Amino acid sequence: MNFAELLFLFVFLPLCVGCYLFTGQTRYRNTVLLVFSLLFYAWGEPTKLLLLLLSAVVNFLLARSIDANRGNRLCKLSLVLSLVYNIGMLAVFKYTGFLVENINSLLGTSIPLVNSQKLLPLGISFYTFQIISYVVDVYWEKVPVQKNFSKLLLYISLFPQLVAGPIVRYSTIAQEIDNRRSTLTDLTEGFSRLIVGLSKKVILANTLSLLPQAFLTDSIATSSVTATWVGVIAYSMQVYFDFSGYSDMAIGMGRIFGFHFDENFNYPFICRSVQEFWQRWHISLGSFFRDYLLYLPIFGKRRQWLSLFLVWFTTGLWHGASWNFIAWGLYFGLFIFIEQKLGKRVLKRIPDVAMHIYNKMVILIGFGIFYYDDCSTIGSFFSRMGTFFGNLFGLSGNGLFQADEFTLGPNSPFNQGLKDNVYLMKYIWIFLLALLFCFPLLPMIKKLLNKCSTPVQAGAQVLSGVCCVGLLLLCMVMLVSSRNNPFLYFRF
Repeated sequence: MNFAELLFLFVFLPLCVGCYLFTGQTRYRNTVLLVFSLLFYAWGEPTKLLLLLLSAVVNFLLARSIDANRGNRLCKLSLVLSLVYNIGMLAVFKYTGFLVENINSLLGTSIPLVNSQKLLPLGISFYTFQIISYVVDVYWEKVPVQKNFSKLLLYISLFPQLVAGPIVRYSTIAQEIDNRRSTLTDLTEGFSRLIVGLSKKVILANTLSLLPQAFLTDSIATSSVTATWVGVIAYSMQVYFDFSGYSDMAIGMGRIFGFHFDENFNYPFICRSVQEFWQRWHISLGSFFRDYLLYLPIFGKRRQWLSLFLVWFTTGLWHGASWNFIAWGLYFGLFIFIEQKLGKRVLKRIPDVAMHIYNKMVILIGFGIFYYDDCSTIGSFFSRMGTFFGNLFGLSGNGLFQADEFTLGPNSPFNQGLKDNVYLMKYIWIFLLALLFCFPLLPMIKKLLNKCSTPVQAGAQVLSGVCCVGLLLLCMVMLVSSRNNPFLYFRF
């Protein structure tokens, strides 16, 4: 079951909200949320629920051991055992196939391959990191240990953020587990945020997915340069609206139940540098690596750059058991390292236009690396990018690049480009609409309305409600005609 399903939207969620609001006391509401969260997770993978429960039990006991043995070796041993267990479970279920495949390739062995995707429990990357953050924060005495198992299990399994984040810190909702209220404002703003997120996924992301499927094919070597650029731009927006849409839905549902999750996206494409992009994209994951890995003196203070590359190696590996993800992580780590070496003063002197062109090129090429998992296809992708830059800077005539965009022939890039243009024009409206909503239009409108008179604000609220109903109806129509709506980050 996922959020972009009619069963979830019109059966599971209304039942959960109804039962939740019917009960008055927080402890009973916690029970309702826990039961529905476990049912939500067990719906698709009932056997994997046992693994979630086992992780909760093991880490509950080890966190209690850490708290009870402050100042002696058993405290640190409990932390180490927790880290070994959590990282070990993630490694076994997510990276076994990748490891076996590379051992066979290097040593010429014939160890049977394991399909990691079939083994991979839903959401294990997200709930494992939540558990790690809780145990480490207990060890660092940043949060009190939770002595009630059902409350810790609720934190780990809370269904709005269980499968694909955001990665919620225990400190963020520790007080709200015991004491929270769902006001009328929480309900209205929560449902509005839920509908906005659903619209991002169903209207924008799902429709945008048709462009990279058409343009970023395995035969990209014969694609036109224009098609390659359009495909990678569409893919970058697809990932953004897919994942930020899920995060919006999670934050909105959390708000309905009285929880206030931190934001996970902050219009990343308006960034001025690559560093800023990652401060705005998947904020919960970036802050996790920053707080629990980057600032640890693993390599000493003089070799902090090694910690930076370790973070980006881990970031890439977290996204998937494939070399392209590792290359993708190190690729962004390299540009962030360069920007840090240049320093903020130097970067501020560079004109805004140049900075925006630079970082958008870097980001889009990064999404190309993220998209392809085959090295030869990535090479063809870079070749297409190289042809573009060769034509742009007039280098194609010196043999560095081949300007074949305008070569004639039935299978030529020029002829293919004509077909691509026809296909693009079919979806140009969604492409331009997505580009528009990459900018913070809604916050700007809200800011302007706050300066208006009370009647204008009241009218705007009514209009906002009408728009939400309209978007929900449109999403319903599109979901009825769609068979499968998986969120991209489910596989991570």
